[in-house]
Amino acid sequence: MEDPSNVGQLHPNFGRFHRVANLIRYRWDILQRLFSTFAGGWPGVGILLLRLLTGAALIYFGIASAMAAPSLTIVVLQTIGAAVGILVLVGLWTPVAGTLAAIVKVWIALSRILSHSGNPWIPILQATLGAVLAMVGPGAWSIDARLYGRKRIDFPEP
Repeated sequence: MEDPSNVGQLHPNFGRFHRVANLIRYRWDILQRLFSTFAGGWPGVGILLLRLLTGAALIYFGIASAMAAPSLTIVVLQTIGAAVGILVLVGLWTPVAGTLAAIVKVWIALSRILSHSGNPWIPILQATLGAVLAMVGPGAWSIDARLYGRKRIDFPEP
């Protein structure tokens, strides 16, 4: 990444538009950090365990709460939560699934708080885990890593 103090300095490749081009190039480095690197090794194992725990909790509490929920809204939200739990469990579309899990679980927690009908802390914990996975990414052992990860191309020797 380029040093921020060099932003706006003359770069010979950009001609008259050097200040704007250098600024865009600097911002590109920041944007690239928003994407997951599909961590492997021990960090990847940690993300895998986090995904397994979060997915299993979303599925379990989604099915259990949908069976006992008196409100149609809660049944729909818990069903969405269980479906998102399956996506998180296998690591497919993890940033989207984590964000959706966080939104659904915050909605459930707020409905429990406002109606004074149950413990809001389990959905809050699940929303936090979903948000963490949305920010961190799926890790190396996921379907996302196989579909969207960096590929290594080996060319045969001539």
